[in-house]
Amino acid sequence: MLYILAEALDFPGILNLFRYITFRSGAAVITALAIGLIIGPRMIDWLRLKQGKGQPIREDGPASHLLTKRGTPTMGGLMILISLTISTLLWMNLENPYVWACLFVTLGFGAIGFSDDYSKVSKGSHKGVSGRTRLLLEFIIAGIACWAITDVTDTRLFFPFTNFGLNLGPFYILFAAFIVTGFGNAVNLTDGLDGLATMPVIIAALTFALIAYLVGNIRFSDYLGIVFVNGAGDLTVFLGALIGACLAFLWYNAPPAAVFMGDTGSLALGGALGSVAVVTNHEIVLILVGGLFVLETVSVIVQVASFKLTGKRVFKMAPIHHHFEQLGWPESTVVIRFWIVSIVLALAGLATLKLR
Repeated sequence: MLYILAEALDFPGILNLFRYITFRSGAAVITALAIGLIIGPRMIDWLRLKQGKGQPIREDGPASHLLTKRGTPTMGGLMILISLTISTLLWMNLENPYVWACLFVTLGFGAIGFSDDYSKVSKGSHKGVSGRTRLLLEFIIAGIACWAITDVTDTRLFFPFTNFGLNLGPFYILFAAFIVTGFGNAVNLTDGLDGLATMPVIIAALTFALIAYLVGNIRFSDYLGIVFVNGAGDLTVFLGALIGACLAFLWYNAPPAAVFMGDTGSLALGGALGSVAVVTNHEIVLILVGGLFVLETVSVIVQVASFKLTGKRVFKMAPIHHHFEQLGWPESTVVIRFWIVSIVLALAGLATLKLR
């Protein structure tokens, strides 16, 4: 919005700064952070008042959670969505279709997560909207966004360290929708400890902010030998707003958490990262950069498959962060060590940007 205004005035004086993605991205971080910190206390008080007993705690989860997390309000993802949306709309180029597509996925997944959280809280049960209904709605939203994205970009799947792109044609939309939906649910599975999902999302967003900037700049993309996507650079502004919103939420979600993001936040954040990966044609790199989320998902798949086939469990409890809790690791130890793993995987993802 501010970019369009400055452009209409032909960027006079200090408004010339609005030409630069780097300036608008930094401003988006600060704006989202400020909004999140300001609305945080009132939002938490309002959620606590409306929910009473807070987020229902699973009886089959770690026993310690029944005491330490009971009564904590959920749906804190609303704080993230509000600050993210306002900041993005203020600093983005409103004519950029990619940002609109990513924002559509983020808010759409957030709405699905909100419905699930509301169902759980109102019923006083950890069972919300049925899994099939959730997945179907997520896939429809992701499919619409990916269809819109592929209407202005190509349908090739690019592989790291090469210039080779496999043209999937119309099947690319299905593949891209699967990536977005899958990653939304992967972040959702990871959100089980205070701060566990938030910081890895920030790390992945920082990584993809750099990737989006490079992909959207024809000189840098040519130098690195990676695909150029005209207009993808503005996703740096969107990711900057996401980072600021998550930092503000982490202020209140740090152990012991005053609020949980719930499915409202985790589904939205995962969908946002997935859609950015699709726009930048770095879907495979997302699997590495977001490797922690992939690991959490795989641990659940392996646990369920093993129990159904053999009657035995591979892990003491799944997702895998609960396995380490059952081994005796304090919650803070699990969270910080998983953050370290996320940083290493993000650096490994950046290493896939092939130099000529």
